[in-house]
Amino acid sequence: MLPNINQTLYIQILTPDADASAATTLRSRLADADEPSLYFEIPIDEKSGRLQRLQTGEELRLTYFTSDGVKHQFVTSVVGFRQEAVNLVAVRKPAPEDISREQRRSFLRVEAQLEVAVRFGEKLRFTALTDDVGGGGLSFRCERKWPITPNTKIHCWLLLSYRSGSVSHAQFEGEVVRVVPVEPNHHLVMMRFEDIQDADQQKIIRFCFERQLDMRKD
Repeated sequence: MLPNINQTLYIQILTPDADASAATTLRSRLADADEPSLYFEIPIDEKSGRLQRLQTGEELRLTYFTSDGVKHQFVTSVVGFRQEAVNLVAVRKPAPEDISREQRRSFLRVEAQLEVAVRFGEKLRFTALTDDVGGGGLSFRCERKWPITPNTKIHCWLLLSYRSGSVSHAQFEGEVVRVVPVEPNHHLVMMRFEDIQDADQQKIIRFCFERQLDMRKD
């Protein structure tokens, strides 16, 4: 399936002599589509914070994730530009058979210590640090004094930081899947998302994708 309007795109410029796995990854947003083309905003290199100007004829690999965690990719080329309030890059729309997708639905999961605010019940609130994060759920460590058990419904606000230095929040409701004692007086709480807006889920997926790229470079 094609990406939806407003969906985040991860873009790599493909050159004949360059190692594709080492190519810089840019980020953009799909703004429009018509029969022959897709149109996205001028992409940004989040490491430098600069816009990346593209040239007609350049070959690109576009990656995006659907809300159910399936990674999609296709190779396309720049066919032109559209001048609007926000300038857009036009690329050739791929045929359905040219879009590759993961055969199984699985969200990328990365180790990360992020601050998460947790609320359950009417009055119980606390903050914790995540152990890992993914598009389908996360785990966090908290003190054992909090009466969290499997099947508990909790509301969370997750603080996300990106390579560019920008920060964002994602809000969601989840269900506790497992609680494991760790360290003195702490629990590791594993939860899955049950109610999350697509925009918030895409923020988390973006964070995981960037973290994976950073780990590959180390």
